[in-house]
Amino acid sequence: MIEQYGWSDALQRDFAPFAAEGLSPARVVVQQRGLWRLVTAAGERTAVLAGRLRDAPDCPPVTGDWVAAELPAAEGPALIRAVLPRRTAFVRWAAGPAGGRQVVAANADVAFLAASLNADLSLRRLERYLALAYESGAEPAIVLTKADACPDVAAAVAEVEAIAFGVPVLPVSAVTGTGLDALAGWLAPGRTAVLLRSSGVGKSTLVNALAGAERMATRGIIEAGARGRHTTTHRELVRLPSGGLILDTPGMRELGLVDAEAGLSATFADLEALAAGCRFRDCGHAGEPGCAVGAAVEMGELPAQRLASWRKLQRELAHERRREDPLAREAERRRWAGIHKAGRARTRAKRDGWE
Repeated sequence: MIEQYGWSDALQRDFAPFAAEGLSPARVVVQQRGLWRLVTAAGERTAVLAGRLRDAPDCPPVTGDWVAAELPAAEGPALIRAVLPRRTAFVRWAAGPAGGRQVVAANADVAFLAASLNADLSLRRLERYLALAYESGAEPAIVLTKADACPDVAAAVAEVEAIAFGVPVLPVSAVTGTGLDALAGWLAPGRTAVLLRSSGVGKSTLVNALAGAERMATRGIIEAGARGRHTTTHRELVRLPSGGLILDTPGMRELGLVDAEAGLSATFADLEALAAGCRFRDCGHAGEPGCAVGAAVEMGELPAQRLASWRKLQRELAHERRREDPLAREAERRRWAGIHKAGRARTRAKRDGWE
């Protein structure tokens, strides 16, 4: 059965040390708090973590993971002993004061970045998701849902393609069936796609349409803001009639970037190319002399909103680095202390009539 969920010869080789210990390969198909659902060669089993993994809460198995499990002959839960190395991983900062890195999906071949063709379509949010997808190692594809509700689909697709740079843009409608065949073409047998986007883009409706069954609960649109109500409450790996797999996740309104420098460079390849012509190698594109990026904005060759988005995401990455690096935090604290000290000195100088 695990072959139907993407098991391969390469995974079999990686699993050899665990097989020697008498463990069995399995894939996580549902992850909920404190409980996992596995698919094994003998069928599905409920599972819990072994003590060693319970003592490492920063890296529990997530939906899509391949694990080494102990399968007791008697009835009762399986025991997850180890997590196999991940080919791809989507990582974010966990919410709450504790923070820390959190893997939300693993071993996806393709990332469907879903955006709704209604009033909530945001190019800036798509840029964030593109950076995340590139950084994960999965192949990105943008899925524009609710095409039946859009008066000019071609114009919307062109607008998205202008920031996607070769990433496929697929308009679909779960209501009329438009584009579903093209989307299904990405889901060959054993191939895993992860569906990522903030709440309300019709992800559950889309999964149901691809699966040909009501696999996910759905709710309607809030008319005032054109936003859908979030319904998915857990992460589930769904096997489709085509043999492909799709990993549906709860809607994420905030998805922070973690170590996404390479992903950001790929997402803003146009800006990176322009930056090569700047006078200074460390140009921040904020009014420095000889800034090729600023010149492109002034000439209308680069949208000002795109540069603003790049700056915002760069600031976010710098902030996340400081969260993890005490030396970087201290350097930033000293930098701002110097800025404030200089500001106070200028204020005193003006007050005393020196300026």
